[in-house]
Amino acid sequence: MFLQKHKAHLTYCSNIHPGETWKDTLANLETYTTEVREKMGTDRFGVGLRISGEASMGLLEDTALADFKNWLEEKNLYVFTINGFPYGNFHSQRVKDHVHSPDWLSEERLAYSKRLFTILNTLLPEGMDGGVSTSPVSYRHWFENETTLAEAKAKGADQIADLALFLHQLKQESGKSLHLDMEPEPDGILETGEEFIQYYNEFILPAAIERISSEVGLSASEAEAVVREHIQICFDVCHFAVGFENIDEALQNLKDQKIKVGRIQISAALGTGPLNASSDFKLIRQELETFDEPVYLHQAVCKDENGELTRFKDLGPALAVFEENKPTEMRTHFHVPIFLENYKTLVSTQKAIVETLKHWKNEPFTPHLEVETYTWGVLPQEMQTDIVSSVCRELQWVIDTLNRL
Repeated sequence: MFLQKHKAHLTYCSNIHPGETWKDTLANLETYTTEVREKMGTDRFGVGLRISGEASMGLLEDTALADFKNWLEEKNLYVFTINGFPYGNFHSQRVKDHVHSPDWLSEERLAYSKRLFTILNTLLPEGMDGGVSTSPVSYRHWFENETTLAEAKAKGADQIADLALFLHQLKQESGKSLHLDMEPEPDGILETGEEFIQYYNEFILPAAIERISSEVGLSASEAEAVVREHIQICFDVCHFAVGFENIDEALQNLKDQKIKVGRIQISAALGTGPLNASSDFKLIRQELETFDEPVYLHQAVCKDENGELTRFKDLGPALAVFEENKPTEMRTHFHVPIFLENYKTLVSTQKAIVETLKHWKNEPFTPHLEVETYTWGVLPQEMQTDIVSSVCRELQWVIDTLNRL
């Protein structure tokens, strides 16, 4: 939906709905997204579309894309953002580190991304920019040492340079500004804001400037402007909060480096809150264990009394040493509903969302706001509820928060 007061588009990411084929994806939109639009009482509603690799091929067959565009108009819906991070099945089976596959070292990740942008170029309303989110190159633990990691970064940058050229050519044809929104996340090759900035400056810019300059004949400065327009960052609040990053500093660093934010993914992580010697570590561990489920990766980060961070690949390994290590705080990559801050003795990182929205309200650096809580199906049973009502509650929480800041 368009927030007239804030000149921004607010939606939720449809990756919360299971379904890998285009038929399943459309059925979810018909069943859930239209109802969300109605319950939110808005004339038009922007869709945060998730399209799997399989669905992207189905949507580009025959008249499917033209039919979908007509359907969107009939239902007063529009598409301005696509989630292109998870390629394959994202529900009802073990996902874990496979969410990164195929990664940016593969030809299929590049081809998939080009399909998504071809779709978005057709669906995006005139006068708007549009983004496709993607993985942070790959999963860092797939690489044995710094040498293979550096090789992966270079290969990924070459592929991203190819995409930047593709997006530049699309704009020449359609006039639409489309951007790849790279999403740093725990245990990705790009995990922190600092790592993303370093990668952008040392790998993406050199590779893409050279590619665009040689292919199109632009000067280095002109090619750089093209790269900065088409390669941006997806600022997922949960991911920055898990790593205990200062929100204002992270956003200011991106601005200082002239890196654009393609979208804010409004999401909350789960944590313990500040702990001390009198905290009941056994009880807290038991409560955290109810979130240690087998589908998604729930990387955990522990902070000690000196402010040092210890990172764990998943919640289980962190809990195994939780009572022994007694951290001063722990956070885990588990997207919990954003409208709640307290979960028994546990807390969410909702405050990081408020900080992000406050910064954004003072300086609106992107018109794209997308709520991304995809874990409804794996939440503890007592927290599961009607999905449409939950989505509407999240969207309304964002609106209310913006209005009171």
